[in-house]
Amino acid sequence: MKNQDNNDLSNQVSDDLVQSTPASSGDHHAQEIAPWWQRFAEGLNEFYHAPYRQTMARAARDEEDFFMLLMFAESLGIDNPASFYTLELQPLFLENFHEWHTRMGMDRCPFDHVGCC
Repeated sequence: MKNQDNNDLSNQVSDDLVQSTPASSGDHHAQEIAPWWQRFAEGLNEFYHAPYRQTMARAARDEEDFFMLLMFAESLGIDNPASFYTLELQPLFLENFHEWHTRMGMDRCPFDHVGCC
């Protein structure tokens, strides 16, 4: 009998909850799931991209190093068939020149006319 009373009480409580819950409770539940799902998707994205981030940064740095060499090749004494086109880009990349020549192993600036070091 006691077990039946507990079941009746729990049924009554659940009926009261269903009646007192607004109709938009499903929308509220969907709003709670959306941020969770978005965070989960961002975590999966990070999990996938994290191992390759260093490799991609290294590849981008290597491309930039090659481009800097191509731009300043004529000034370094290396024949460059595209020097006419790269000459006008030199002032834009001159501010990054110090980082580049130290990364390439040149302790001092190889140019006499540039006072970078």
